[in-house]
Amino acid sequence: MRTLGTGGPAVSDLGLGCMGMSDFYGPADRAESIATIHAAIDAGITLLDTGDFYGMGHNELLIRDALRQRSRDDVRISVKFGAQRDYDGAWIGYDGRPSAVKTSLAYTLRRLDTDHVDVYRIARVDPDVPIEETIGAIAEEVQKGRVRHIGLSEAGAESVRRAHAVHPISDVQLEYSLLSRGIEREVLPACRDLGVAVTAYGVLSRGLLSGHWSKDRELGAGDFRAMSPRFSGGNLAHNLALVEALRALAEAKGVTVAQLAIAWVLGRGTDIVPLVGARRRERLTEALGALEVRLTPEEAALIEAAVPEGAAAGERYAPAQMAMLDSER
Repeated sequence: MRTLGTGGPAVSDLGLGCMGMSDFYGPADRAESIATIHAAIDAGITLLDTGDFYGMGHNELLIRDALRQRSRDDVRISVKFGAQRDYDGAWIGYDGRPSAVKTSLAYTLRRLDTDHVDVYRIARVDPDVPIEETIGAIAEEVQKGRVRHIGLSEAGAESVRRAHAVHPISDVQLEYSLLSRGIEREVLPACRDLGVAVTAYGVLSRGLLSGHWSKDRELGAGDFRAMSPRFSGGNLAHNLALVEALRALAEAKGVTVAQLAIAWVLGRGTDIVPLVGARRRERLTEALGALEVRLTPEEAALIEAAVPEGAAAGERYAPAQMAMLDSER
């Protein structure tokens, strides 16, 4: 178990990111998604991460249905809100106004069929609304018992400090992997100064570090990786060459590439909780195997030599999405 910040909830060493069960990676099998959530809970995973815009509410309804066969008290549910999308799923901005906080939370609680969210966070910092106003509105919901803890997502160091001055922040959700280490420069040190944890998403870099990706893989409709710079042309070839360097180290240790990559994130500090985006039980089982992997300092150094900081080719999002990241400013 790890703790999300000073005074935050205790959660399992790994969390389950449920986004791909509803959106962004192409079609998913509903029955298998629910079975994967059940398998995660049975294996001891207690943190489920979602967003109200994943499948336009579909992901929250999926989690609701999965938890009908489990106790609500067995899990901690982390929810992102504020992302605005049109009927076709296009991004049209972020809304951090206090009124949006209250409306979004009301809809989330109805969809999840619960009386509280364990961690509530805006998906991206709204540049048009002071972060103090957004956090203040969530803090009012904490007082009413409808939110237990407040988090952030892709927030920069200054925004984390300003938010934390209004109300204790449990954790900041940030992309963090061997291919995405930008948070180490400013955001992670700021979080550690404040006693704020990090929930790390993209620990397998959207599948690049899974060891299962092929340059010939065809991406179906609705898979955002078709427009991701790291999955295109020469960038993909370069990044897959890094994966092959990791594969040699993984095979020498008797583990998979995915397990080695997850274990590296786990080893970066007990204040970091990796989220694994498994959509199927077999991938969940593989990810859970990372909990048994212990890396020596020498092994960690070899991993970082194989995939040095900044070695990835291509940004992690297309330019329009990168512009929305407060953490990258």
